[in-house]
Amino acid sequence: MKTYNAKNIRNIAVAGHGGRGKTTLSEAMLFLAKASDRLGRVAEGNSMLDYDAEEKRRRASVSTAVAPLEWKDTKINIIDTPGLFDFAGGLSEGIRAAESVLIVVAAGAGYDVGAEKAFKAAKARNIAKMFAVTRCDAENTDFYKTFDALKAEHEAKICPVVVPFMEGDKVKAYVDLASGKAFEYHEGKGKEVPVPEGGRIGEMRDIFNEAVASADDELMEKFFEGETFTPEEIAKGLSAGVAAGSIYPVFACAGLTLDAVDLLLNGVAAAAPNAADFAGEKTADGEDLPCDENGPLAAICFKTIADPFVGKMSFFKVISGKITPDAPAYNARTGESERMGKIITIHGSKQEDAAAIPAGDIGVVTKLSGINTGDTLTSQKKVITLEKVSFPAPYLSMAVKVRKKGEEEKVASGLSRLVEEDPTISFETNKETRQQILSGLGEQHLDVVVSKLKTKFGVEVDLTVPKVAYRETIRKKVEVQGRHKKQSGGHGQFGDVYIRFEPGESDELDFNEEIVGGSVPKQYFPAVEKGLRECVTKGIIAGYPMVGLKATLYFGSYHPVDSSEMAFKTAAAIAFKNGIPQAQPTILEPIGTLKAYMPDDNLGDIMGDITKRRGRVMGMGPSNEPRMQELVAEVPLAEMGDFATVLRSVTAGRGFFTLEFARYEDAPANIAAKVIEAAKAEAEEED
Repeated sequence: MKTYNAKNIRNIAVAGHGGRGKTTLSEAMLFLAKASDRLGRVAEGNSMLDYDAEEKRRRASVSTAVAPLEWKDTKINIIDTPGLFDFAGGLSEGIRAAESVLIVVAAGAGYDVGAEKAFKAAKARNIAKMFAVTRCDAENTDFYKTFDALKAEHEAKICPVVVPFMEGDKVKAYVDLASGKAFEYHEGKGKEVPVPEGGRIGEMRDIFNEAVASADDELMEKFFEGETFTPEEIAKGLSAGVAAGSIYPVFACAGLTLDAVDLLLNGVAAAAPNAADFAGEKTADGEDLPCDENGPLAAICFKTIADPFVGKMSFFKVISGKITPDAPAYNARTGESERMGKIITIHGSKQEDAAAIPAGDIGVVTKLSGINTGDTLTSQKKVITLEKVSFPAPYLSMAVKVRKKGEEEKVASGLSRLVEEDPTISFETNKETRQQILSGLGEQHLDVVVSKLKTKFGVEVDLTVPKVAYRETIRKKVEVQGRHKKQSGGHGQFGDVYIRFEPGESDELDFNEEIVGGSVPKQYFPAVEKGLRECVTKGIIAGYPMVGLKATLYFGSYHPVDSSEMAFKTAAAIAFKNGIPQAQPTILEPIGTLKAYMPDDNLGDIMGDITKRRGRVMGMGPSNEPRMQELVAEVPLAEMGDFATVLRSVTAGRGFFTLEFARYEDAPANIAAKVIEAAKAEAEEED
């Protein structure tokens, strides 16, 4: 593949709802452009873009794939993104590397959630939006139903470019309103035919002309005067409107049969913003950064593949300058340089050596150990930091249990590699519960992580519901003696303390002493405190850490020979074990602040679900997003394990939430009883 200037490069993220045909359409574009030698089929597991073992097994995209094609002296980098919500990190990667998003919807379907999310992500990045309505050839489908749904959502900005002419419920021809030509397709090959009239073709032409005219004052004047636009005027108005965000072009096609996919490629090559003219790229400081091959080096790492055999592969979109083999790889985040790795161009799973990656283009550098997704590759002489990739935060957490004891380190090592590859995964060891906690974007997401752990790193694990970090405290003041006396020949052991235990305010042990007359010498005070601090790490009733405890040493006695720090430490522990059961010990459960967002129609259902979880609704009202409500509540964290799944199900994927720890509260008696019973059962199991 020859080298292209940024003005002749288009970076297109293909996005939309899962199962709508994004990968099939991308495969069709690659095949028509002769970038692949066969038409890959997702259903047959031989797709060029869904090459990962998990994707072949699931017959669905789970990660972003990149493949370039050449069409009419233009290089188009196809960035195929997953549509399943569990793999939304792939959409984040694709949107960050693109100047345009091609949102794929299926003929006959409405404006679905995946399309909404793709549009929202593109809007946040201020990149161009285009729509492909695929599967127009399928039975019982209706392009115009889908077009009307897009029109209802985006009104005057929707601009039909390629539309079908229907005879009954069959597509007779595809009309390219930009060129004024029509084509019939047979076995993927188009033949020009006279432009048909009738149906909704006239209406579509009027909408097209008005949309194109809206991009330019002179064209609008010509439109009102009823004059016909020249092909040059149409091309100018269409590309200007798409770049400005005032036009969202719509292309009818059928990816599986290749029908009108060539017209889609024509439209993308002509109307999508090129990398050089894209005005949306800024540095992290908010400064505009032109796409100039002769400018200072600035490239964003938008995706990482951490393969245990091939090594690390870093995907870069070069914004300024160019990546060459002799340039040092300087990381703006770490301030460290490393040797530049091998430069390659990716065609799905296939690799091709490249001499450089120029401004505006996409490529891969291998074995850059210090570069992570979101890092900026730049020059040490002029350090530039680009905006990072905006990833969704993981919200479903599960505990990892290894099937073979002793493989915990192997799991941790494998997961740390997978986190490099997928920043929507998080992994940590909970020091309190001693569990390894894996978090992700949903059940399918975590299932893929578990599968990759097995296939890539040879370790098998199961996922279980994480333990909740409860606490214990007391509600009553008691005074108790702790006496330790032991004689076993030679020096004995003697320590005697009187300690007052009462509710306190601090999460840490609040230790005080009120000794008068030296009944306990000062040198033993630290030993008493140490004994108590060791005790509060494991409470009396269920073994959870104790909080809100004030302990005051107020009396005691000692032996001039047999007393020691160890004896007083032991005496303090005895006082703790004798006194706390008398001080009305209780279980505290963690409470979180929930902020949940959902469509207006789902507010009642979610409010009812939160109430069932023993939550208290604190407030509600319209959110910053249109037609979305915000609900604020306080909920026990122990009840929130499957909330992410329920919210997604009830809202059809539109809902999202944040949940932050707020404080501890007394657990209701029935909940406390279950916690104590579970702790006993676990202790017996360990024994």
